[in-house]
Amino acid sequence: MSVIVLVEHNGRAINKKNLEAVQYASVIAQKTGATVTAVILGTVGAREMESLGQYGAQKVLHVDDARLNDLHTRVYACALLAAVQKENSKLIIALNDISGRAVAPRVAVKLKAGLVGGALSYPDLDKGFVIKKSVFSGKAFAYVNITSEIKVILLTPNTFPLNKIEGKAAIEKLNVIFEEKDFGIKVKEVNKVTGEVPLADAGIVVSGGRGMKGPENWGLIEDLAKEFGAATACSRPVADAHWRPHHEHVGQTGGTIRPDLYVAVGISGAIQHLAGVNGSKTIVVINTDPEAPFFKAANYGVVGDAREVLPRLTAAVKKFNQHK
Repeated sequence: MSVIVLVEHNGRAINKKNLEAVQYASVIAQKTGATVTAVILGTVGAREMESLGQYGAQKVLHVDDARLNDLHTRVYACALLAAVQKENSKLIIALNDISGRAVAPRVAVKLKAGLVGGALSYPDLDKGFVIKKSVFSGKAFAYVNITSEIKVILLTPNTFPLNKIEGKAAIEKLNVIFEEKDFGIKVKEVNKVTGEVPLADAGIVVSGGRGMKGPENWGLIEDLAKEFGAATACSRPVADAHWRPHHEHVGQTGGTIRPDLYVAVGISGAIQHLAGVNGSKTIVVINTDPEAPFFKAANYGVVGDAREVLPRLTAAVKKFNQHK
């Protein structure tokens, strides 16, 4: 029996959060005496697929169809179900991201499986199959026992550290017959962000809010991010005002991230924003208002004007980098 993992890619590489999902499955497989089978859809290099063995996968089932380079929910679910049937799997792992949340519920319904989204822990097998997850926008935790025979887990990215091992996954083609109606939605074009650190994968994020006063001051955010090797983000009002592109918006109605370090500049810390970033391992807040709610969630805080604080902080990081 195999633990099935849905692994996404960008056509060239498999990113950190997907490697984390494979390793997560590997830990469970070791405890239950199972193996790990990754499912990859679309066109990607053999070397990238084989490298999943370094994170615990014994096998990769590859559906080599260029049409699957873009997300088609119905087709992805069909392919994942075929893999589950082939491997006689009782456990399916995917990421709690756009693709995972679109595909996994369809699969769970077809298999009459219990599903937990936003998992933050390995299952506690001593108490059944209990998974810890966040609820109420990250303000509390729930412990859910999946009692169905088949189980589906959506893993919260950037929750577990990666540890590479020696290994090489075997690649096996998975032939799935699709109908034309399965591709009812046509993707005309995909505009991808290039030349930047992807926000979802970033270990460090520098984020700005309305306290930056205007888009003309955003160079201060970008300068610090460059020295950190970080991604940039923003609050919803900033995106709504078109100071920054919407793909940088984090919060309850934007992206959810869990970086090792989150630097919030000129952001008050409304609950809607905190919902998207409160999983960050370390939070640093820079704000002129000492009563800003964000300070209560921060590990470190600086009360001051960003236009004065950021250049000094950037210079300090640059000096540190030069002496590493």
